[in-house]
Amino acid sequence: MQLDRRWIGAHIPHAGKMCLLDAVLSWDANRIECRTSTHRDVDNPLRSHGRLGCACGVEYAAQAMAVHGALVAGRTDAPAAGYLVGLRRVLLKVARLDDVETDLLVSAERIDGDATIALYQFSVHNAACAFLSGRATVALDVTALTRTAPAGAAP
Repeated sequence: MQLDRRWIGAHIPHAGKMCLLDAVLSWDANRIECRTSTHRDVDNPLRSHGRLGCACGVEYAAQAMAVHGALVAGRTDAPAAGYLVGLRRVLLKVARLDDVETDLLVSAERIDGDATIALYQFSVHNAACAFLSGRATVALDVTALTRTAPAGAAP
């Protein structure tokens, strides 16, 4: 099975130009590494004033986490929407990504979690250096989280 842009677009809740990843290079139960060239596209939907700021790399990482979740779950049905609920230790090492001439590699490693929430460590890089890194908390099943909330608590 080829884990290319078409497969990715069918398994995450991002469509068209908002599907930012080109391919899954490798994955296992805890890790994923993807490749993309979309950071150089002049019509990238995340561009602002003709630039793609480095912080946009968080969306690339979030999509890699979504792909990882789909692969680990063996999901073949319509993708469920997950939510990025927190970021920590985000380190931006460059101002922008659109001027990086090589393809980007997007790596994510699941550090902890269960079926409803997961903690990932992520990096957007190439063979020479990391452009950004950090940790993300992702709600995988929001309905399960609201079912377990104490009475009177906000969802």
